[in-house]
Amino acid sequence: MDYDVITVGAGHNSLITSAYLAQAGYRVGVFERRDIVGGAVSTKEIVPGYQFDLGGSAHILIRLTPIVEELELNRFGLEYIDLDPLFFAPFPDGDAVFMYRDVDRTANHLEDKFPGQGEAYRRFIDDWSGFAQTMREMFLTTPNPLNLGKKMFLGASSRLKWSTELRHILRPYGHVVREYFDEEKIRAMLSWMAAQSGPPPSEPLTGPFVLWHPLYHEGGVARPRGGSGMLTQALRKHIEAHGGEVHTDAEVSDILVRDGRAQGIRVNGQVYTGRAVCSGTHILEVLDRLLPPAYRPESADGLRVGNGFGIMLRLALDAPVEYTAHPGKDARMGLQLLCRSTDQIYNAYGEYLGGRPATDPPIVAMTFSAADDTLAPDGGEVLWLWGQYFPYELSGGDTWDDIKGKVANRLIDTFETYAPGTREKIVGRLFQHPEWLESRLGLRRGNVMHLEMSLDQMFAARPALGMSEYRSHLDGLYLTGASTHPGGGIMGASGRNAAGVLLRDLDRRRV
Repeated sequence: MDYDVITVGAGHNSLITSAYLAQAGYRVGVFERRDIVGGAVSTKEIVPGYQFDLGGSAHILIRLTPIVEELELNRFGLEYIDLDPLFFAPFPDGDAVFMYRDVDRTANHLEDKFPGQGEAYRRFIDDWSGFAQTMREMFLTTPNPLNLGKKMFLGASSRLKWSTELRHILRPYGHVVREYFDEEKIRAMLSWMAAQSGPPPSEPLTGPFVLWHPLYHEGGVARPRGGSGMLTQALRKHIEAHGGEVHTDAEVSDILVRDGRAQGIRVNGQVYTGRAVCSGTHILEVLDRLLPPAYRPESADGLRVGNGFGIMLRLALDAPVEYTAHPGKDARMGLQLLCRSTDQIYNAYGEYLGGRPATDPPIVAMTFSAADDTLAPDGGEVLWLWGQYFPYELSGGDTWDDIKGKVANRLIDTFETYAPGTREKIVGRLFQHPEWLESRLGLRRGNVMHLEMSLDQMFAARPALGMSEYRSHLDGLYLTGASTHPGGGIMGASGRNAAGVLLRDLDRRRV
């Protein structure tokens, strides 16, 4: 037996699972097809002197977990920079709105700009802080009906009566926002942040995507110094310091199944065996490619990936961004929400449904070099533009190779309406369209969430009924990553939860 547990893929959830196992004294082997660990949480020098993240950049959700402290990742080179303001929203009329880590500071700012709306914001936060705490606890638990039921019924709740609370949870998040706020600029900010999970503001049962907003004030927004990939580099160092092995340029060709149990993997013709195999790759990669066809369950046919999601344009600039609405450095610290109105989100989503790239996309802009001078040369800036909604499969016979230049320029044109003169500062770029995300990062059809984040594919139904507790349909094969509860984003809850399941099974010799 080569290892106690073999991990397929080195995304951040896979590495977190492996780190907990190694820390508990188990022999762990991690196998990654790329030349660096991290998956979508990795950083490379794409343009000389400029460090580009290749996937997720804002570290928000992981700050709501105990992972960094439990694994003592500061000992392995991870240093977080807290960002404040959290969010900045400029508008074409020259107005600018901030949201800060401190609730009172945020509410006072909103009240000064929009009388009555600061008080509405306080009421919104007070109403839903308890529910948001319960949502966090649900993210950090194995999602079987018993565990979820305990968290829901015994955990903190909103201060509203139960019928009102339930109505908000079941409604589209766009409706929830409208019930609290009259000012469209605040509605746009909150709806655009909620839309980062995928569904549009009109989709029923998505209320929680905005109702967990109070957690932003608790955990904040942070950046690892040196780039997003410093998290996964620290995890690799942790694993190796605890006796684990991490192999890069080591693509797994298949998972070995003997006597109905996963017992190892094959890499470049060489076999490695283990008591258990844990895969953090896309669930359809596991079911369609890595497992023998005889072990493909019928439930695989019903998994919905969707038709892409968003695009990222990463730019190297030779001078900092300057917003017309607020030229100061505060505007460049946190996430910059470039969304005029909720109608802009609806319109972009409508074009996406028709297989067309958004002609007027809302954007999340990031200039983290404002807080971290290791990302760009002196006087330079990294600017990253995330836009939604952009289909993987295009109508009209176009391919992404046909339109990528036009779409990238459209993103820059849109950004220029907020920060004129940015285009002339560009000295390098990386455009990550849906086909790029699929071919380079293994994100099928360009969906950064792996599977669509709809109620039928969440909680105890993610990735499918019978496979939601980080145990697959096959003995000895465990799952982690964005395909499992609670989904995508830099949180690590899936990795931690999967480690808990594996540790219990290993300790009780169930594998």
